[in-house]
Amino acid sequence: MNFGSSRRNFLAGSLALPVLPALAAPPAKPIGMARRTLGKTGLKLSPLGFGGRGTSEAGVLRRAFDLGINYFDTGRMYANSERLIGVALKDHRKDVVISTKTANQTKDKALADLDTSLKELQSDYVDIWQYQNAYTRPEDVTDEVLETLQIAKKAGKARFVGITSHLNVPAMVDNMVKRGGCDMMLVGFNFTMQADTAHAIERARQSGMGMVAIKVLAGGFARIEASPARSDGRWFTPGTIDGLTATLKQDGAMTAAIRWVLRNEFVDSSAVCMADYDQVESNVRAMAQAFTPEDEKLLTAKTAFLAPRYCRMCGTCTGVCDKGVRVSDMLRFVAYAEGYRDFPLARQSYLDLPEHQRQIHCGNCGSCTVNCPNGVQVRDQLLKAERLFA
Repeated sequence: MNFGSSRRNFLAGSLALPVLPALAAPPAKPIGMARRTLGKTGLKLSPLGFGGRGTSEAGVLRRAFDLGINYFDTGRMYANSERLIGVALKDHRKDVVISTKTANQTKDKALADLDTSLKELQSDYVDIWQYQNAYTRPEDVTDEVLETLQIAKKAGKARFVGITSHLNVPAMVDNMVKRGGCDMMLVGFNFTMQADTAHAIERARQSGMGMVAIKVLAGGFARIEASPARSDGRWFTPGTIDGLTATLKQDGAMTAAIRWVLRNEFVDSSAVCMADYDQVESNVRAMAQAFTPEDEKLLTAKTAFLAPRYCRMCGTCTGVCDKGVRVSDMLRFVAYAEGYRDFPLARQSYLDLPEHQRQIHCGNCGSCTVNCPNGVQVRDQLLKAERLFA
């Protein structure tokens, strides 16, 4: 079916830090909260969007709206997030852009999900409806998925439609631009990724497809504060960890990651999880600042910290090992638990895997068949996932 026509060393000691992706640097100017147009849809979005899974308080959502955030992203699979958004924003429905998702790949179940979402959101339409799944290859987006999106659009239940892509983003984005059938995409994009991801996102935006960034915080920053300042060489060169930890804990690391993404004007908005009033207010204030060399230092240090832990979602390993373990998903679940400190989400995501995949035990393998080109210690992370969730 064819619907038509992404150096420097600054810490004392011997730790060599990686550089950020080599992108053409946009002008150093404040990000701001001026609306950006989502592709060809005409929807006007705040660049800082609210990831609805991040909070359990309707008041936090209302505060975000009061401070200028008008884009709220949620999903049928996000616990009671849709209901919270419905309660918090029902009096401002015409002033906000609401996006929700289904993970059901069959037409009937997906459309039933959409009807449930509308009831929870207390609305007779959503601005954006998306399919969310572990799409790793272009062929994973079936004709049925695209047909179902168009059914919802023709019925007036969704103004615009799209899919999400966490893994192998350049190939997925280029394919959807060529194939058509989507008004926008929700894609993984952050400071740890290679420049080809940014270039693909920019090409898609130039074609008229709306682009919203997710995974902006690269697995969360909470783990920095929770991590012991080891000096035994297990993580870093002895003698450098104290300075590195101090740098990572500086105020501004989280907002630096948001600014890194949103300084790129080919990104129409972002879906950033915010749990409480302080996070909302801090993130909104950060939009009044430009991305600075100090931000780059903080993120370079963060990249060094994440190197052995965080899946860059590059698609090199297709996300699955020879035994059938969904490697990228398992590492993402660890990030939910450690980075975002959301163990219930991590555990439930693991339990949602097919049973035969949950029965594969990495401890039974002498070595891992996945050799990450980005340096992730895959076996260590998979064993950790088993200890946490199995």
